[in-house]
Amino acid sequence: MADTPVDTVVPVPVAVIGAGPAGLMLAHRLGRAGVETIVLDTRTRHEIETTHRAGILEADAARDLVETGVCDRILRDGHEHEGVELRFGGRPHRIPLKKLVGESVWLYPQTDVFIDLADARERDGGTVHFGVRDTEVLDITTAAPRVRYTAPDGTRHEIRAQYVVGADGSRSMCRDLIPEAERVRYGTEYPFAWFGILTEAPMSAPELVYAHSEHGFALISQRTDAIQRMYFQCRPDESADDWPDDRIWETLQARVAGQDGFRLNEGPIVEKTVLRFRSFVQEPMRWGSMALAGDAAHTVPPTGARGLNLALHDVKILADVLLRALGGAGEAALADYQPRALQRVWRAQNFSYWMTQLLHTAPGGSPFDLRRQLGELDNVVGTLAGRTYLAEQYTGWPTDSPR
Repeated sequence: MADTPVDTVVPVPVAVIGAGPAGLMLAHRLGRAGVETIVLDTRTRHEIETTHRAGILEADAARDLVETGVCDRILRDGHEHEGVELRFGGRPHRIPLKKLVGESVWLYPQTDVFIDLADARERDGGTVHFGVRDTEVLDITTAAPRVRYTAPDGTRHEIRAQYVVGADGSRSMCRDLIPEAERVRYGTEYPFAWFGILTEAPMSAPELVYAHSEHGFALISQRTDAIQRMYFQCRPDESADDWPDDRIWETLQARVAGQDGFRLNEGPIVEKTVLRFRSFVQEPMRWGSMALAGDAAHTVPPTGARGLNLALHDVKILADVLLRALGGAGEAALADYQPRALQRVWRAQNFSYWMTQLLHTAPGGSPFDLRRQLGELDNVVGTLAGRTYLAEQYTGWPTDSPR
């Protein structure tokens, strides 16, 4: 379809494939600097904003939503968490994040981040086309890449850009455009998954609870005063249909039970999902006139709450790089993107892997494995160095941290 006639041809400095938080935040940052973008997504806006996604935002990411002028709704509807609880051996252990490192995290669903960004693009007159199909990215090894797509009304269009950004998620089409011989894909599969529920119930705890037990892992999160999100470790091949509500609550209660009598507030379960996950990184993150951002370039298991934060930090770096490239620095500026982004990506991969191995019960694990995990958890919560390490990693690092 690359040579078939089109109905319109539009020039633009930057074309963005993917209208999730990464793509929209990049467009927002560039727009504030006076650089026009066109953002495309195969999904409709309704599909994206009705796909419920949890979200913990690092301190810098939360501040950026406000300080870059997206909006301040996170301050009204979000929940600032100054600590997080690790629960093991039947006892709670709170890590006081703000006391240890001077920063908090914010509970603010990814769905709300998307809504805020989509509203900001509409408010600021940005161009975002939802519900497109037959998207093609062409000529990325040249200085004049093209993007072709079919609009919802059936018309065919071409964008002539200086740079293209692939922010099209974990099933990215853009990352496959880098020749197989020129790319390296790193990854590992995990032998477990998360069974997630959304329940109509009061909060069971004011902050997130990460629970380790001989029965397996559980995460107790919050959504609103009346809606809560919870997860527990399960097999990757589990079917949500095989779990009636009473079995789910029995499993969750067993994994958080302890000497303090802690119990979860139960209620009707309105959503059940099985979340399979892996660690993945593709290098390079840039090829010719195209750069990858967010899940298109890397994914992490959700244990460390890094995925959305990594995506937002990718585009924070990329916006700076693109502005310099468009300002005349060209190739030299674009070459800065990958090394700056990958330092944070691999730090996050390490932290997410560490948290996952620390808290989950490995299939076929021995009694030694369980007791060793408890020893490591005791080192984390029982030493200042351990608590500080977790707090630093969990709240995030400055984008260009020299550490």
